[in-house]
Amino acid sequence: MTKLSLRRNVLICLCLAVAIAAVYAPVRHFQFTNYDDDAYITGNSHVQAGLTFEGVAWAFTNLSYDHWMPLTWLIRMFECQVFGLNAGAHHLINVALHTVNTLLLFVVLTKMTVAPWRSAFVAALFALHPLHVESVAWVTELKDMLSACFWMLAIWTYIRYVEQPGRARYILTLGLYTLGLMAKPMVMTLPFVLLLLDYWPLGRTRWADPSLGKRASLSLSRLLREKLPFFALTIVSCGLTLLQQRYAGAVTSLERLPIADRVANAVVSYVRYLGDTFCPSGLAVFYPQQRWPWATIVGATAILVAVSGWVIWRPRRKPHQLVGWLWYLGTLVPVIGLVQSGGQSMADRYTYLPLIGVFIMAAWAIPSSVFERRIPQLIAAAGSAALLGVCALLSRVQVGYWKDSGSLFRHALQVTDGNYLAHLNLGNALLDNGKVQDAIEQFNLALRISPDYAKAHNALGIALAQAGRTSEAIEHFELALRFKPDFAEAHYNLGHALILAGNVREAVTHFEQELRITPDDAEAHYNLGNALVALGRLPEATTHWEQAVRLRPDFAEAHNNLGLALKQAGDVQSAVREYEQALRIKPDYVEAQNNLAWLLAVLPPAAGGDPIQAVSLAQQVCERTGNHAPAYLDTLAVAYAAAGRFDIAVVTAQKAIELARADGQTQLVNEIQARLEMYRDSRPYR
Repeated sequence: MTKLSLRRNVLICLCLAVAIAAVYAPVRHFQFTNYDDDAYITGNSHVQAGLTFEGVAWAFTNLSYDHWMPLTWLIRMFECQVFGLNAGAHHLINVALHTVNTLLLFVVLTKMTVAPWRSAFVAALFALHPLHVESVAWVTELKDMLSACFWMLAIWTYIRYVEQPGRARYILTLGLYTLGLMAKPMVMTLPFVLLLLDYWPLGRTRWADPSLGKRASLSLSRLLREKLPFFALTIVSCGLTLLQQRYAGAVTSLERLPIADRVANAVVSYVRYLGDTFCPSGLAVFYPQQRWPWATIVGATAILVAVSGWVIWRPRRKPHQLVGWLWYLGTLVPVIGLVQSGGQSMADRYTYLPLIGVFIMAAWAIPSSVFERRIPQLIAAAGSAALLGVCALLSRVQVGYWKDSGSLFRHALQVTDGNYLAHLNLGNALLDNGKVQDAIEQFNLALRISPDYAKAHNALGIALAQAGRTSEAIEHFELALRFKPDFAEAHYNLGHALILAGNVREAVTHFEQELRITPDDAEAHYNLGNALVALGRLPEATTHWEQAVRLRPDFAEAHNNLGLALKQAGDVQSAVREYEQALRIKPDYVEAQNNLAWLLAVLPPAAGGDPIQAVSLAQQVCERTGNHAPAYLDTLAVAYAAAGRFDIAVVTAQKAIELARADGQTQLVNEIQARLEMYRDSRPYR
């Protein structure tokens, strides 16, 4: 490569990076969304804990998500370890990876085709097209960015292998492909794409354009044998993905969505993606499944057949068109809906790699003669710049919809019909902002569209519980479980609602069922422990609180309750440690502060008592509660007496009695009066 060529390529890369930065700059101020970001990051304790031994083991073994993607989980853990829950930082990581992918695409295409300006046009479309906004602006789709990065790197090392065959380069290509599959199995079509590249532009096949004349012509059987390890990895990845999706309950059954409907949707989706490529308007985060009329299916089939016939006719004259078209068709196969996972009919994020094929077709459709004359060159450059400018503007607008959950799903409702998921997630966003009645309205709209939508019943139950309508909430949680019996969250929420309704025994049953489905749920262990205590089953409760703090070491409430259980069991030293740990996590945790103050006051100094610290802690508790909580004033009186300050202990105890009597707390009044007599006799309470 000459110095002039190197400078040109560096300048192109710089322009691509600047263009991406200009389009995606707003994401640094964006929030996480309530569409999978909670499951992948904000509500995932394994990820939030950072890189730990337990986290690494979980990344490779968990089966609760749609895909086996341990590498993505490890990167997520690293991000949280470095940035915590800074949403802007997580967004910028996606943008950075998208930039890397764009530059790699440009370098790879230029290396293969020796056509830098066409390659730059493909890379620019890849960088700026509105269909790619979802993959970049949605934090959850780090897996798209990461897997595509290894896809590009694998193609780069494959080119080097073709130039100079060797075992090391072959193994490196295979290794990069493996890493891509471990980030997201969407890249499982890479072996197929490598065969296409063998035909054009690498010219390794007997049917290639003789004018390429730069590689030895190999038979198809030879090229297939060369790719066998890659296809073996593809088969393994397919098996793991199907196993994972079935375990997670993400695969739609044939009874619910017959094969004829799947094929029809696949055919229509291929054409819809093309339509959105050339006219990217009305893009949404979710497109509901729908039954297509025969006229639409026949029309879409005719378009696919016509384009396929056109690219197959004289392929030696236009090999780039054949390769681009087959690239598009082939790389969409894993997500075209023949094996349906989720309720979407299509998704913008699925086009991240497939559209490269369409962009290649567009770039190489420009006649070579255009590049031989100055005026046509200028016209082509101006047209390309205008097209890319329009893409950038449309993408910038599309990026804006991702700033928060409310904006994202309001837009989806504006551009789609029957979008039950958008109603659900908009309702969740409203509920998070305290707009309970508005949320209830959205959940009811979702159920009007899809009456058996378990998630909407569950969400409506949560909203009704917050509105104080407990009995109605219980009805909807039960409906959610009728439609989805293994719905762990609905079991958990029903348990909560049953406790509010006074049915603790049945609540325990649902917490236990939730833990059978998700045994690593610290919140469920905590609440099951609370319910078991209400039934007098303290040893079992202690076991679940221990599990809660093991699974989530920063769970202050679980540490506090475990302290109460240890105190009850007579292990006061361990109880003190648990209270102290709760306060290290949550310094303003009044209940733990009061419990620690009580123990430090009633224990003799030889057993770990510390009256001075007890007084300090109890004073802080009473100040935080406005000196109006009789139980906390009782603790302060006990602490004063332990410190030998009996006069003020008497005054404090008398005030506690007055408040307790006013609240009707007769038992507490009797207990404090008994202690008050001890203070009057200058005796501390032990």
